Formats: sequence, structure tokens, C-alpha cells
Amino acid sequence: MVNIETYNQIFFDVLSVKEDELSDLTYQGTELWDSVGHMALIAAIEDAFDIMMETDDIINFSSYKKGIDILKDNYGIEL
Repeated sequence: MVNIETYNQIFFDVLSVKEDELSDLTYQGTELWDSVGHMALIAAIEDAFDIMMETDDIINFSSYKKGIDILKDNYGIEL
């Protein structure tokens, strides 16, 4: 599985969203992406990509697209 597929699958599994919902998905934009869902999402991303995200990155991870930018810019993960 390539990185973008892994990233997408995490959103599917943790937040129960469909592929057509991803591009516009934001924190608290769906029922399951609340504070608890956010931490579950971060934990799954950290496990999948073998990283430990900084606190500021966790706070700034406010959307599907922003997450891609954070992973690329701060952790060198190409999605």
C-alpha cells in the first residue's frame, strides 16, 4: 500500500468516512472527528508511519489536507 492509500485508510477506519468526503474533511466536520476521534486519528497515523508527532502538529492537524502538508513538511512523508 502506498502512503496516500495508508493515510486514506486511516480516515476510513477511524472516522468512518467515505472517499468522496476526504478532500473537504475538517476537524469537527463529521460526528466522529471530535477530540477523542482526533487523538485516535493521530495515534493511527503515528503507528502507520512510525513517527511521533509534535504537540503543535497535533493541534494544527485541522483537516485532511492540512494533515498531508504536516506529514510532508515536518516528517518527510510523501503522500
